[in-house]
Amino acid sequence: MYTDEDLNLAVKNGVFSATSVEEFRQLVSSSNGSSAVDEENFRLVGGFNDIFIVIACALLLFSSLWVLMSINESLGYLVFAALSWGLAEVFVLRRKMALPAIVLLLAFVGGVFAFTVSLFGIQSSYAVIFATAFSTLAAYVHWRRFNVPITVAVGTGTGLALLGSTVLSIFPDSAGFVMVTLFLCGCVAFVLAMYWDAGDTSRITRKSDVAFWLHLLSAPLIIHPIFSSLGVLDGNESLSNMLLIVLLYLLMTMVSISIDRRAFMVSSLMYVIYALTSLIENYGGVGYSFAITGIVMGASLLLLSIYWHAVRSVFVQRLPERIQGYLPVIKRR
Repeated sequence: MYTDEDLNLAVKNGVFSATSVEEFRQLVSSSNGSSAVDEENFRLVGGFNDIFIVIACALLLFSSLWVLMSINESLGYLVFAALSWGLAEVFVLRRKMALPAIVLLLAFVGGVFAFTVSLFGIQSSYAVIFATAFSTLAAYVHWRRFNVPITVAVGTGTGLALLGSTVLSIFPDSAGFVMVTLFLCGCVAFVLAMYWDAGDTSRITRKSDVAFWLHLLSAPLIIHPIFSSLGVLDGNESLSNMLLIVLLYLLMTMVSISIDRRAFMVSSLMYVIYALTSLIENYGGVGYSFAITGIVMGASLLLLSIYWHAVRSVFVQRLPERIQGYLPVIKRR
């Protein structure tokens, strides 16, 4: 299997011309019945060998951790992180395997986090702060070495966790302030995602993959504080509240369509299903509320998927040209 990165490398080295590669992409898009920009592609599994390697790596890593933790906990986590880095040298840097790259990155950063916590002790108020700080540094070093797209999102997540843990240590009893912090962290992650997206509006390079993972990180950080502040999951089922949730979901759907990312819609889907189910129950649909909600939401999402290009074209063309320049290009079927 060949990725867009491989094709770009071939163009860079003069193996293919840029025109022939673009014609090839158009041919594949037309034969598949959809444009590549609409599919939100990211490389996850290159083949079953990726899964085979991940299973083998997991056996080695966790078995080593189990044996060494009986000797010394910190030593076990340190070796766990070191082995994750060493395996990445082979399966990521040399063999460029997608799924092992993701798993080994998470194992490395997680190992650094656990190692730091074990040094300070779980009871220490500074353990999480130092652990997230070192995890952020570990993610940066890993990115400089291996350039795995998800690394930027992981590093951003640990950096935001560092900010959040610091706020919690200063304001331990302020739950509302924590929610505001989460929301602001989500906005930061979203801005970073749009920065990477703007660098590849055609969605054919590694920048698009980086943006994809950043959007997955930002969406729940933005959405959860908003819906949580409405008391959705705390029994606040007033009609005005439920209708506000539906309106917010429509707004987030418009944002998702405009930036051609489905993360916001998926992240807030649980809240909307809960809100619609409550509305139907309150107006006589007891026993069938969840089923009716599933039918309505499922049909709506399927219709939106079918007419995604047409709807997106309507939205984007009404935005200022300056904003359109930062958004993925519009491609029609």
